[in-house]
Amino acid sequence: MGSFKSSVFILVLHLLEGALSNSLIHLNNNGYEGIVIAIDPNVPEDETLIQQIKDMVTQASPYLFEATEKRFYFKNVAILVPENWKTKPEYERPKLETYKNADVLVAEPNPPGNDQPYTEQMGKCGEKGERIYFTPDFLAGKRLDEYGPQGRVFVHEWAHLRWGLFNEYNDDQKFYLSNKEIKPVKCSADIAGKNVVNHCQGGSCATKPCRRDRVTGLYAQECEFIPDEQQTEKASIMFSQSIDSVVEFCTEENHNREAPNMQNQRCNLRSTWEVIRDSEDFKKTTPMTAQPPQPTFSLLQIGQRIVCLVLDKSGSMAIGDRLKRLTQAGKLFLLQTVEQGSWVGMVTFDSAAYVQSALRQIKGGTDRDALTKSLPTVASGGTSICSGLRSAFTVIRKKYKTDGSEIVLLTDGEDNTISSCFNEVKQSGAIIHTVALGPSAAAELEELSKMTGGLQTYASDQAQNNGLIDAFGALSSGNGAVSQHSIQLVSRGSTLQNSQWMNGTVIVDSTVGNDTLFLITWTSQPPQILLWDPSGKKQDGFVVDTNTKMAYLQVPGTAKVGTWTYSLQASSQTLTLTVTSRASSATLPPVTVTSKVNKDTGKFPSPVVVYAKIHQGGLPILRATVTALIESVDGKTVTLELLDNGAGADATKDDGIYSRYFTAYNTNGRYSIKVWALGGVNAARQMGISQQNGAMYRAGRMKNGEIIWNPPRPKINIDDLLSKQVPFSRTSSGGSFVASNVPNAPIPDLFPPCQITDLKAKIQGDSLINLTWTAPGDDYDHGRADRYIIRISTNILDLRDKFNDSLQVNTTDLIPKEATSEEVFVFKPENIAFENGTDLFIAIQAVDEVDLESEISNIAQVSLFLPPQTPPETPSPSLPCPDSNITSAIPGIHILKVMWKWLGELQLVILFSACWQSNKLCLGSKSSASPMNFLSPPPSRIPTQLPLLRSGSTMKILSYDQSLQNVLLSLHQLRLFSTTTYKQ
Repeated sequence: MGSFKSSVFILVLHLLEGALSNSLIHLNNNGYEGIVIAIDPNVPEDETLIQQIKDMVTQASPYLFEATEKRFYFKNVAILVPENWKTKPEYERPKLETYKNADVLVAEPNPPGNDQPYTEQMGKCGEKGERIYFTPDFLAGKRLDEYGPQGRVFVHEWAHLRWGLFNEYNDDQKFYLSNKEIKPVKCSADIAGKNVVNHCQGGSCATKPCRRDRVTGLYAQECEFIPDEQQTEKASIMFSQSIDSVVEFCTEENHNREAPNMQNQRCNLRSTWEVIRDSEDFKKTTPMTAQPPQPTFSLLQIGQRIVCLVLDKSGSMAIGDRLKRLTQAGKLFLLQTVEQGSWVGMVTFDSAAYVQSALRQIKGGTDRDALTKSLPTVASGGTSICSGLRSAFTVIRKKYKTDGSEIVLLTDGEDNTISSCFNEVKQSGAIIHTVALGPSAAAELEELSKMTGGLQTYASDQAQNNGLIDAFGALSSGNGAVSQHSIQLVSRGSTLQNSQWMNGTVIVDSTVGNDTLFLITWTSQPPQILLWDPSGKKQDGFVVDTNTKMAYLQVPGTAKVGTWTYSLQASSQTLTLTVTSRASSATLPPVTVTSKVNKDTGKFPSPVVVYAKIHQGGLPILRATVTALIESVDGKTVTLELLDNGAGADATKDDGIYSRYFTAYNTNGRYSIKVWALGGVNAARQMGISQQNGAMYRAGRMKNGEIIWNPPRPKINIDDLLSKQVPFSRTSSGGSFVASNVPNAPIPDLFPPCQITDLKAKIQGDSLINLTWTAPGDDYDHGRADRYIIRISTNILDLRDKFNDSLQVNTTDLIPKEATSEEVFVFKPENIAFENGTDLFIAIQAVDEVDLESEISNIAQVSLFLPPQTPPETPSPSLPCPDSNITSAIPGIHILKVMWKWLGELQLVILFSACWQSNKLCLGSKSSASPMNFLSPPPSRIPTQLPLLRSGSTMKILSYDQSLQNVLLSLHQLRLFSTTTYKQ
């Protein structure tokens, strides 16, 4: 950790860039610093795991260096050791490093046995990913056969994480047609290998050639491409880094643009090296002339949480009941959100700072209650934010170093001296979370959270939106086991008139229930409160605090699973309801919702993307109903339905990450984000879909000329879920962002339709093309586009680079649907040669009513494959069976006639006649020059046994000639028989 002080200013500059994630990674010259690899608290203690992490990074660094033409290497890495592991002298306390900003997480596989390394990616091509996931068994080298060396895999995942690359293989479609040939999805196309099937039956397995489907022209799904053992091709790492010769990324020269993979689909056919070359990292560096040093490592162990509240009590806090709302939110944090065992202090400030409480460890309810009594009750004076921060540093340093401590800073006032303490904040090593209250909070406030990796939130003066309580409820620890974190189930508010009722339900699912709290606030008089548990039992025992205008009920033990019902009655005032809980078990991961935006500053007319990740442990939750509420600084709220459909703002379908564009700017200033997620009968834990963005699982490998097959990749079908129905309710604060350049009303339409990213095409009938895609909107993924432009070409690059010059399809009858709807369009190519073997490429552009055009869609491909015609049967003379006078009327007789042209003149008519009694087969041949005759015994390399199609009897070949040998081999290749035994 000694290097931290020397690089802190570089790190701060990086954090101020407003990146997608809170990662501490930064590039210092050519070396990556600030990488955080965290070991999950549920991983059993094993010191060898730390060494395995070091070995992986050390092996990866020179591989990365050579793959990037001597530009990048791994310089230093921090390894976060769980708090529940034994303490060691070499373990230091973290500074800004937390589990929340870890770049790599080492966790137990979920479901068990699924050790696939993968990277979570929310954004578009070229945008940084979120996090890499490894398992202990992978790091221990137990998956070398499936994925190759760990260091190479780390470089593959790093390319996902740092440069926003995508895979160049495709598990869903392993082969494609090009110029009548079946080709594996690979990059580069020069990687040699075999297309084979591991056919298993009756406990034994055999490697067989792939069989071509007579309808599609492709190989069956079980066919695999197995690279040859000896290769000369060096690319590409995003296809299969496990191939020994692969040491490079694909470039413009060797990139396989036709391969239907995510890299081509998401990156507009650009090679992986082109995307890297466009990155900020590449632009900042030049190749090194010397070999880089080996990575260095620091071992950090998470300790007890240390947090100090720094709360504004200036005169402006008396406006709109702000101080009262602060007290309500502060009580929620102290009574429920902050974890047991944490150390908490409190400072208030106006034009000066006042210590309300030294650090106090929370051991129970007494400590929590004592801290709540220190919350401010009177508002007066000016605003000096730096005074409050300096006082907080003093409170913390009386007991601990400020490294890794947290400060929660709330203010509603302007302060033009805030920058005077920026250097002290940078050097403190403390993480500062900011809460901006009301429209006039200091504009520089967010700089404090940016430079320290803290959370930035905003709460308006609209009490019914419950923004202040949501902001404090989001301040769970960035470290420790998730079972200890407070989880917000519900956050609701309403302004009631004339004894109106606020009615609703709260779902307490089986993954939560411990330490459940119902919190109700009001603005005038205590409301009537009615609450029933799932059994219908009325709940009493609410603690009512009329001074703070709140009441709360702590449910003893574990709350009952099911639907709780509440009814609140009041007149002429605003009520809010907040329900929080904790995991029901340390071993059962709770369903969690985390939400965020892709940037902390939104400059009109650039859209902001809202994300919500819903998981249970490592399993994504699908088919949930997810709603985002975006509140502007003037209190107006916009509602967005977030989707996990792989279209529009959503990068990957069915990964448990729900996304949507926000374009409804109405003013400059701060916007807050809150997400509601509801899982009911349609929600399910998805265990049947493999991760999309990770290293390829090798089905097998070549060794000494033979294929050694790996076990099938672990997959659990959606029907095999432990529970198909996962009812739950969650609320999550997504922080805030600041909008700028928003013009005065009426706001002009400057938003085009979003890019179509999921265009698919297939042949329908003999010459029709069926297209499907998700409809974009008038403004990105909202509203309805005005029209579509569809163009086709037989040259994929011409379609991409000269779209407007490509042949346009008649779309007169194609009327766009509402955004997010499924579109289907069938057309017949005209004015272009579309015959057997033709490869056709298709792309779409959406246009809105003011002629703003979307980006060109991903390019879909179809290849016209016409199955070979079965030749008509020609009557041939019946051949007598040597040992029988059996007739064709006897059951069990099978006759197969095949016409075959041999050497231009020889016409073979092969009559297979099964003799029911003698079990013999007569074969003959004839030509225009000779009569039918029987031939001598069979040579080698022809089928010597052919099972009957129905009876199961064995037919024996009695005669042959060389032409017949080729016929029989052709029959076998055409799969007219299910099994064939070859005599070597």
